[in-house]
Amino acid sequence: MSKVMPKVVPRAIGPVRPGLRRLVVGAAASVAALTSLSTAPPAAYARDAPGPGDRLTVTVRDAGGGADGTYEVRCRPDGGSHPDPAGACAAVERNTRWGRNAFAPAPRDAVRTLRYGGPATARVTGTWAGRPVDATCTRTNGCESARRDRLVPLPPEARAAGRA
Repeated sequence: MSKVMPKVVPRAIGPVRPGLRRLVVGAAASVAALTSLSTAPPAAYARDAPGPGDRLTVTVRDAGGGADGTYEVRCRPDGGSHPDPAGACAAVERNTRWGRNAFAPAPRDAVRTLRYGGPATARVTGTWAGRPVDATCTRTNGCESARRDRLVPLPPEARAAGRA
């Protein structure tokens, strides 16, 4: 035999229509949410956004075509010894997502193709979006090649020997 629970009716001062109650409760929740957002310091919102002073050093090895070397990249304003600082900054910005590391390697459990893209490596160090960067991009498999290619021209285009 199941028990029937009595219906509990909240007490209110004066008659309150159900639609009005939902409106008032919803508005109060919205105001609380907006208030909590507005009390956060502006730096909390910009933490993952690229900002002035982002500086990266790219060391390229075995890329061929004269691309090997060490390049400095500054963003906003764009500059440095990199052959295409504006393009390099734009490539990293395209790959920057809130809460994600633009330079993170593919997850260890990712399925990788066995496509070897050559011996080219690029080590990127410095600061991006207020966070330290120390990443190495290779072409040892499909995932690593795709990650490196997403960041081109930060690491200059790798050219195999004998290819243009």
